[in-house]
Amino acid sequence: MRILKFVQENASDCWGLGLEHIWIVAISVFLAALIAIPLGVYISHNERVAKQVISAANILMTIPSIALFGLMLPILSIIGHGLGKVPAVIALVLYSQLPLIRNTYVGIKNVPPELVEAGKGLGMSSWTRLRELEIPLAISVIIAGLRTATVMNIGIAAIAAYIGAGGLGVFIQQGIARVYSEMIIAGALLVALLAIFADAGMAFLERALTPKGIRIARRIGK
Repeated sequence: MRILKFVQENASDCWGLGLEHIWIVAISVFLAALIAIPLGVYISHNERVAKQVISAANILMTIPSIALFGLMLPILSIIGHGLGKVPAVIALVLYSQLPLIRNTYVGIKNVPPELVEAGKGLGMSSWTRLRELEIPLAISVIIAGLRTATVMNIGIAAIAAYIGAGGLGVFIQQGIARVYSEMIIAGALLVALLAIFADAGMAFLERALTPKGIRIARRIGK
């Protein structure tokens, strides 16, 4: 009850910090997708570099978020953005690379080769096959990568409050500083609820964009 009372008494701050949190995550996932999805498509047709690219994305994931913020601080301080939203967004873009690249790569590689050959037989160019055949069949796997990246970034963005990025992590940061347990728990619950709603929304998008034939085949397989 005390946590609910805290949320009610600080409703405007909850909304403001929540929207700030959503903005940080949304812009970072959008920018990450602009980089990772084309890269995943490229390496799906170039096995020679696929292993190196995925290994590099794996290495990025092993770097603790606080350490990454610390590494970027002296570099971004040169342009006056060592703290705040800029390093937070850059870090989230980097952390998003692995699920997006890997899912795009796996999704396109799992397109049945006989369908690809049929496309070639119909005289489709590489670009036409990609646009009309490979990406539509891989879209559910690609969206699953976006879903993973979004939920993951919601959690990591909470830590970015320690570098002045704002968001719901501010409640956790200030609650720890004040030894105010209601504020800490409220912040953690709001982050968790945001992640749950984001996951549900991305799951709906994944189902909506999955071709009907694939959905029917999955139901039959079950």
